[in-house]
Amino acid sequence: MSIVIHHNPGCGTSRNVLEIIRAFAEEPVVVEYLETGWTRPQLQALFAAADLTPRTALRVSKSPAEELGLTDPSVSDEAILDAMLKHPVLVNRPIVCTPKGVALCRPSEAVFALLDVASGTHYTKEDGEVIVAP
Repeated sequence: MSIVIHHNPGCGTSRNVLEIIRAFAEEPVVVEYLETGWTRPQLQALFAAADLTPRTALRVSKSPAEELGLTDPSVSDEAILDAMLKHPVLVNRPIVCTPKGVALCRPSEAVFALLDVASGTHYTKEDGEVIVAP
């Protein structure tokens, strides 16, 4: 199985995760979901595999989530999922799939758990911050 990253090239965290995968694993399949969009079965499968709900996967900052009323606790997961299908930017990123599992890799060092990276390995992110594999 290849590594797949659901990626937004405009997001620093997503770019860092992509580069970590390239540095410590292989060239992943890159899905630029803002261009391709999502399907309901795809999101449901990703969320189930990553132990997420639409609400926990909802991107609130730098998205229309608040203006669409999706941050109200009374809004159902189904309504959030419907909105994610119409507005792909509402899905937090990056979501990474590897043979070790699926996860929302925010913060970027969360991707280490999905890769065979030795504990204590250092990586310098694009902003100069050094992160260490647990």
